Amino acid sequence: MSLDIIENKVAASGLITIDPASFAPEFPVVEFDIKPWLFRELILQEKSFREYVKSFDWSVFEGKVVAFTCSADAIIPVWAYMLLGVSVQPFAKRFFFGTKAHVEELLFAEAISKVDFDSYKDVRVILKGCGEIPVPENVYLMLSAGLLPVAKSLMYGEACSNVPVFKRK
Repeated sequence: MSLDIIENKVAASGLITIDPASFAPEFPVVEFDIKPWLFRELILQEKSFREYVKSFDWSVFEGKVVAFTCSADAIIPVWAYMLLGVSVQPFAKRFFFGTKAHVEELLFAEAISKVDFDSYKDVRVILKGCGEIPVPENVYLMLSAGLLPVAKSLMYGEACSNVPVFKRK
């Protein structure tokens, strides 16, 4: 009687999978829209704005990354965002200007900038396509830009069902 040996072809293929979600921000990003603090949600009045800033409980941002933004089509002076930063600084891990999505993308980019892409020289790489954490499309492009000069091939998806993107000739 012969026994058929089951071979794990994926494990034997030498593919390296990179999960882009592993570069996600370490701390939650919270968006803070200053629109309600504007007069008629359009005009920043210094005195009332400073009162809002002074009376706000900034401790709600303890351990978080804060994305300050204004969804109104208003002209906001730079000092206003600086004042917000000074106020949130004792509590927040970090703070930025921009939407939550913009700040998350900045943090992804920051993490990707620390990758030693030379360690993927002549390697077959798959960028994982599905996961629990939403990954901005630009993250795939940033990773691709780092991998293209060094990787033997680049694919998208899972080892069992991938989409070839690039192969060095």
